[in-house]
Amino acid sequence: MKTAWTLLCCVVLAAPLTACKSSDSPPAEGEAAADSDSAETAEATKDEVVVQDIVAKGTTPDSIPAPPDVAAAPENAPSSESGLAWTVLQEGTGDKHPSGADIVTVNYTGWTTDGRMFDSSTKRGKPAEFPLNRVIKGWTEGVALMVSGEKRRFWIPGNLAYGEATPNDPHAAMGPPRGTLVFDVELLSFKEAPKPPDTPKDVAKIPKNAKKTKSGIGSRVLTKGTGKEHPTATSVVTVHYSGWTTDGNMFDSSIVRGTPTTFGLNQVIPGWTEGLQLMVVGEKRRLWIPEKLAYAGRPGRPAGMLVFDVELISIKN
Repeated sequence: MKTAWTLLCCVVLAAPLTACKSSDSPPAEGEAAADSDSAETAEATKDEVVVQDIVAKGTTPDSIPAPPDVAAAPENAPSSESGLAWTVLQEGTGDKHPSGADIVTVNYTGWTTDGRMFDSSTKRGKPAEFPLNRVIKGWTEGVALMVSGEKRRFWIPGNLAYGEATPNDPHAAMGPPRGTLVFDVELLSFKEAPKPPDTPKDVAKIPKNAKKTKSGIGSRVLTKGTGKEHPTATSVVTVHYSGWTTDGNMFDSSIVRGTPTTFGLNQVIPGWTEGLQLMVVGEKRRLWIPEKLAYAGRPGRPAGMLVFDVELISIKN
């Protein structure tokens, strides 16, 4: 799902450590990953042009027609305290509801209230898959009400989507659609997310039983490895990891996503480049990475010292 104003645009994602969606995406990307970021930006820019054209011209001839009640939810439509409204278009066959970080697979189409279609997995012919807690608030709330096989129409107010429309908005032509949005969503299936790891008890500061490098990284071996070889600064490694801020807030975890992550050690934050070179395959280690070797105050990234539990699964030089 790579439309510019796809639901994943608003992710808080998407996790600060993972810039991309696949298991090949580097976590904790640093400035060295600029080429990859440029490619993502170029692709996003291309998609933005397409979406801007649709929004500017209105619904194109090959768009999926808007439902007759697109302008406003029917008076008898159920609604929540948040302002989300819905109608059930097709009863489901499941009996469980997705929640939290569960991975949902859906087909959907979205319109503005004047009937302009701005996004559709149905039109693209490929269902979308994403963690339920990584999308706009209206989707997180609404899809959690559904069961597999069910189809609903949602009227999502701007404060639960991309914001309300404002007069003379200078970003209106270059951003996602504002105001109330209408989505037809079919929940095809969902996978329950693995249980998140417990927050380490020593997350607040580097403990006395941890070793410290000259650069200031603290590390402690949690599980000894079986390998003999250490990765180099240019190795490609596959890992499972979780990351916390020093107040115990987990901001990213490949374990919760259920998929190990593969990346080049020269594509991540300096603390990862240095810290993982201390490890061997099969080893699990806790790293305390000072801010200067993490995101160094970059806007939108976790601030301060960061703590990671990392399991080194494989090395490719």
